[in-house]
Amino acid sequence: MSAHELAVRWAAMLDGAVAPTLTRDQVEELLDGYGERLIAAVRGAEDMSVAREAAAALVAANYRDPLAVHRSVLVLCKDLVENVCPNPSCAEYGPVRDRAIDLAAEFAAEFTAGLRNVSLAEQETTLVAALTAAREAEARRQLSEARFQAIFEGASVGIGTVDITTGQVVDVNHAMAETLGVPAELMPGRSVAEILGPVNIGEAFSLMQRLRSGEIDRFRFETEHTKPDGTYTIIDLSMTVVHDSEGNPRFLVGVTVDVTERKQLADQLWYDAHHDSLTGLPNRLLFFDRLTAASGQVGVCYLDLDGFKEINDRRGHTAGDRVLCDVAHRLRAALPPDETVARLGGDEFIVLVENCSGQAQLDSVADALLAALRQPFDVAGLSVHVGASIGTALVDTHSIAIDELMHAVDTAMYRDKATRHGRYTIRDGA
Repeated sequence: MSAHELAVRWAAMLDGAVAPTLTRDQVEELLDGYGERLIAAVRGAEDMSVAREAAAALVAANYRDPLAVHRSVLVLCKDLVENVCPNPSCAEYGPVRDRAIDLAAEFAAEFTAGLRNVSLAEQETTLVAALTAAREAEARRQLSEARFQAIFEGASVGIGTVDITTGQVVDVNHAMAETLGVPAELMPGRSVAEILGPVNIGEAFSLMQRLRSGEIDRFRFETEHTKPDGTYTIIDLSMTVVHDSEGNPRFLVGVTVDVTERKQLADQLWYDAHHDSLTGLPNRLLFFDRLTAASGQVGVCYLDLDGFKEINDRRGHTAGDRVLCDVAHRLRAALPPDETVARLGGDEFIVLVENCSGQAQLDSVADALLAALRQPFDVAGLSVHVGASIGTALVDTHSIAIDELMHAVDTAMYRDKATRHGRYTIRDGA
């Protein structure tokens, strides 16, 4: 058997031992390079290291299966011996066989060492990759935490976390501390109830307890808050339950925004939109809102001032404005606090008497209004008398629409204007 035939035989024996980097022809070519040297080694003319070289070459070719060692040892101890000494009775058979066994041992030792080195290298590569990934993950986590901390500390809204089990504050930012009026360093480790104080224990605290019990998972509303220094604020408060990866509630996150100025502005805008800028009385819009919301029987008095145009013409609009303000003050003083007097515009005023008991009460209100205007008004040191015409209407809001009611009141006023002095009354259905 030639050295090439030995390589072909060896390659055939390795079939089935996975070596994905080489084809069959490439395996034969690889082993063919060691055939002559292995034959020389078994004859004693070559160093035994050739077996180690062959083993290292197979490991480098990605032979990792123990089957490759088993079959290679068979080739070295059987086929190689038969190649050199086909006849066992040959005088050299014994020494050749012994050298073949030594070659097989050298081959197995190198193959095993090669597999171990490859395994260690792969483990090291895997470990390095894992450590690199861990470092990168840690760097990302630190960056994420740094970003969160920057956002947390620098946020213009108050942010705080609460341990859902104990109800104690875990951390708060400076905006939260400023909103509550309590130094940030004094809040961690204290209960929310202790921080808020008795004066602020109300709906917000009860909602937080419902969060802790699992009854709800979030809420948001506006609440009044009094700081320790007595300062009064209005806070937009929202709280949410944060769960872990398994869905278990871990802590609460609260966000606060001081909306005191916004609320004051909104209240002022609402007031301005619903009140007369000159007299401060409710305007037409607010009057109709209250009229629409009224139920049962209501009474309405419509007043139109007499002689007011002459004051404007002779004394000027500044004097006229002063008279209108005085008229508004007198009308307001002549009515109980729960009744509405509004200025519709110009020198026209209107009064709403809710839950009116009947015409007698409405007449009494109208008389009181007229009486309030009988005394003269002081206009730049001069006494000026201002009269008024009053139209009244008594209706049941369940049986008449608002536009019908106002038509009835308008009719009463215009009929009263025709007589100029006195009072004309329209009853429900007139």
